[in-house]
Amino acid sequence: MTRQLTGVFGPVVTTFDSRGDVDLDAFGMNARAHLDAGLHGLVVCGSTGEAALLEESERLRLIEMSRTVIPSDRWLIAGTGAESTRACVRRCKEAASRGADAVLVVAPHYYSNAMTTKALVAHYETVAVESPIPVLLYNIPKYMHFRLEPELVATLARHPNIIGMKDSSGDMATMARYLEAQGNDFTVITGHAGTFHQALQLGARGGILAVALFAADLALEIYRAHRDGRPADAGEAQRRLAPMGAEIVGRLGIGAVKVAMERVGLSGGPVRLPLLEASPDEIAQVDALLRDAALVPA
Repeated sequence: MTRQLTGVFGPVVTTFDSRGDVDLDAFGMNARAHLDAGLHGLVVCGSTGEAALLEESERLRLIEMSRTVIPSDRWLIAGTGAESTRACVRRCKEAASRGADAVLVVAPHYYSNAMTTKALVAHYETVAVESPIPVLLYNIPKYMHFRLEPELVATLARHPNIIGMKDSSGDMATMARYLEAQGNDFTVITGHAGTFHQALQLGARGGILAVALFAADLALEIYRAHRDGRPADAGEAQRRLAPMGAEIVGRLGIGAVKVAMERVGLSGGPVRLPLLEASPDEIAQVDALLRDAALVPA
């Protein structure tokens, strides 16, 4: 890769129609809007995109659609994590053939007790060797029920086809350890909105943030203000962003993220079972949080 993996990226939602099928038109309109807002790239088939609930054919269509929308100077990153190494490798090859620039690989976690350092090294090194495009590690203890240990990350960071990681833990002590592995060929990005500014101050090079799907200006202001040496401005934008990250993304979940997107003029739509739609009370909470952040009229 000639361009550095840095900036603010949107882990896009998957839009469904009233029948529960993927709505590619709405998906494409959202993608264009995210890019027009200034995001540096998009992550397709990630956690916020309900990746675990998608059929294989749907994943491929979403990646294909994304490539038609995302210009070559912006990143298209595809989530390809799977429980078997074989399936993950297949997904990486399929994503590459459809134009993805890199893949984001969550660790296998169904057999979590068996995911020793030795097993994870074998998994990720096999994926990295066989993937035609660069690999990003993905640490999300909320869903994995374990973390990628800093020593493991340091080992994997030396592989030429592993170019970075997303850490969604929000644990700044662990983030600092991950950053010890950062260099010209390995980049650490946060996935935790509540500590975005703090992560940048520690040395992270950007964020893959669900909150940026409906609050792109705030997320980008944190990134740009930090880059330009305006810590007070970054801190103020972080103050406004953090409650939405904690509540809408972290506590209420994808249904609430889709409501927030609709409130700012994007397509949200239904979630896919077994996820449930946001309740009236949850919708009211989303509206209040958006008003408090001055993203919608009071």
